[in-house]
Amino acid sequence: MFKSILVPIDLADTDLAKGAIATAATLSKTWSGNVRLLNVLPMTPVMLAEYVPADFDAQQRETSEEALQIVARESGIEASRISSVVRQGGIYHEILEEAAAIKADLIVMTSHRPAMRTYFLGSNAGHVVRYAKCSVLVVRH
Repeated sequence: MFKSILVPIDLADTDLAKGAIATAATLSKTWSGNVRLLNVLPMTPVMLAEYVPADFDAQQRETSEEALQIVARESGIEASRISSVVRQGGIYHEILEEAAAIKADLIVMTSHRPAMRTYFLGSNAGHVVRYAKCSVLVVRH
């Protein structure tokens, strides 16, 4: 049923992602599916571009790729069933784009308990739930 599972991860808070990774690991084992870990880097604001090194984006990408590989190794998912990717852009937009690119059957992501501000502004998890073309499982932290 779930052959392709996407798990977006915020590398600034990997503890938050543990529930989603554990859920994806269980589902991938049950359904013999593959898991794709995703980290989305924000675009460097133009007004900051002159204050950061020329290779700042490349450095950020390399650091994120290394961190995702560590998360993948520690996930308990066999190496042949897990992969990772780093994208750059808007968080929910890139999650939806990656889900479409890998033809994901399921997106498993974590979310904090909603605060009053998210009821009015929305959250990345909320946007993904509303606009994803596949099932979305939100694991509450």
